[in-house]
Amino acid sequence: MAATGSFLYAWLMIAAPLVVAGILLVGGRVTDAWGHLLATLAIWVSFAVAAVIFAEMWSRPVGERVVESHLYEWFSVGSWSFPVGLYVDPLSILFALLITGVGGLIHIYSIGYMAHDPRRRRFFAFLNLFVAAMLILVLADNYLVLFIGWEGVGLASYLLISFWQERPAAAAAGVKAFVMNRVGDIGMTLAIFSMLAMFGSVRFQTVTEGAAQLQPLWATMIGLFLLLGACGKSAQVPLQAWLLDAMEGPTPVSALIHAATMVTAGVYLVVRSHAIFEASPVAQLAVVIVGTVTLLAGAWIGCSKDDIKKVLAGSTMSQIGYMMLAAGIGPAGYAFAIFHLLTHGAFKANMFLGAGSVMHGMNDDVNMRHFGNLSKYMKVTFATFGIGYLAIIGFPFLSGYFSKDHIIEAAFHANAVAGVCALLGAGITAFYMTRLMLMTFFGEERWLAGVHPHESPKVMTIPLIILAVLSIVLGALMNSWIQGWLEPAVGNHPHEVSLIPTPIGWATLIVVALGVLVGWMVFGRRPVPAVAPSSSNPLTVTGRHDLFGDAINDVVAVAPTMGAARGLAHFDKHGLDGAVDATAFAFGGLSKQMRKLQNGYARSYALTMVLGFVGVAVLLILTHLA
Repeated sequence: MAATGSFLYAWLMIAAPLVVAGILLVGGRVTDAWGHLLATLAIWVSFAVAAVIFAEMWSRPVGERVVESHLYEWFSVGSWSFPVGLYVDPLSILFALLITGVGGLIHIYSIGYMAHDPRRRRFFAFLNLFVAAMLILVLADNYLVLFIGWEGVGLASYLLISFWQERPAAAAAGVKAFVMNRVGDIGMTLAIFSMLAMFGSVRFQTVTEGAAQLQPLWATMIGLFLLLGACGKSAQVPLQAWLLDAMEGPTPVSALIHAATMVTAGVYLVVRSHAIFEASPVAQLAVVIVGTVTLLAGAWIGCSKDDIKKVLAGSTMSQIGYMMLAAGIGPAGYAFAIFHLLTHGAFKANMFLGAGSVMHGMNDDVNMRHFGNLSKYMKVTFATFGIGYLAIIGFPFLSGYFSKDHIIEAAFHANAVAGVCALLGAGITAFYMTRLMLMTFFGEERWLAGVHPHESPKVMTIPLIILAVLSIVLGALMNSWIQGWLEPAVGNHPHEVSLIPTPIGWATLIVVALGVLVGWMVFGRRPVPAVAPSSSNPLTVTGRHDLFGDAINDVVAVAPTMGAARGLAHFDKHGLDGAVDATAFAFGGLSKQMRKLQNGYARSYALTMVLGFVGVAVLLILTHLA
């Protein structure tokens, strides 16, 4: 359907933050005094446009909620044409609201958090650039334009993760995230090339309509290529190792990238490409396996870390794993994947910003073993973080209770093994999040010398309060309509939902309660040492080393690549260069010998002539005799 009404202004959602990012980067120090305010205003302008479009879309019949807006023709090659346009449907508008709404709150929070940073204006420019790229990604009408946003997100995330580049760890983390995401981008590139070969177009509509006629082999290949790209962006196994290192960036970056936006891009890609995966059961199963393994791997890491941000990062891996699992289940899981993505964006952003508030009051310390009893001194942070904690563990009638429990239920119906793993993951989540709460806000005070905990300013706590409210109500508000709302994007596949727990729902509540109980017994009944005790427990050691992700990557990818590079360099030096040098040496030696024939003595020339005459004569005689 062509764009009309407020849909005509959808491009403003992208243009506002993109133009402001350019102003702040080009304007330089002239914009230092007010750049952060302009950047924040730009995000809220985008949110306002998204909200107006959402309201108009809500008022339309279901069949009129998908709008394509052609902007211009980018380029054409032979029979292929590549337009630039926007695809505004119920799926993309929900993402736009999430990105701009949570992003706007993070911008407000950052005004206080980055108040004393001399490069604050540049930080806000990068934030705006990131949001603009993310909006391009979710609003694009074809995979090629989506890929532009995909790469823009990668660039902006590198700039934000390594923002404090004077710290070697931050600079290295930015490079690591950038490189590992490029591995995933190989999959995206191959998927786009394959779509062009199969469909002659990369438009979403064309691919969706033609996917059912794909040969199984091609459907599987394209699905696996897309999954590789999704693993890179969403930090799923085996491309998860960059996520925990990315905590070196400022905390608002962690909230923006690792809660509401970048890490959800892979889930968006899989759900948007659902027709491809439905055409290949093998690719669907691969998504389920990746999601299931990652939700357990992230939970394992979360149990082992003492850095509050890295615990939350492991939790993000795990929760994105739930979303990928739901997306891989098929039609019954698409809506629940997006449902959990939206609720997670609220409560995880709440907790990441809450962690930043704790750091603000603890002189930037991130070690939970140096906290304790902060509920007495940071009441707003404690209350809002506590609501996020209850939401993520699935406390009844909070956001996570609705969204995550639906995924566990759907997983059991689709694949019993995945269902058991999802249920186990819920119990582990309850354990490590209880551990985080107890070590941070309860127990004895274990602060370092000179630390005086205090509450953050209102510019930081107000976003926490808003996100805490969303963590309470968002699940209940969306529970009854999310499936019907997403019907134009993913089809009509209703799954019965109820406020009364099913047998699987009761089992989930029991497992969660056991996880909380074990967490309290281990960390609530006894003092927490200020220094992490050494452990020979292989589970603990493995978790503290991020499941040896870096070591595995080094063995599987880095070492072979470096070895191949050294081998090629050796061959280049001693093989190719050696052949060139040997040829030059041979001709040089030959020329030296030939120079001896041109010595300037008449007797030498006469002897040469005689020898030549004799040689010719002998040759003629031999020829005649033959």
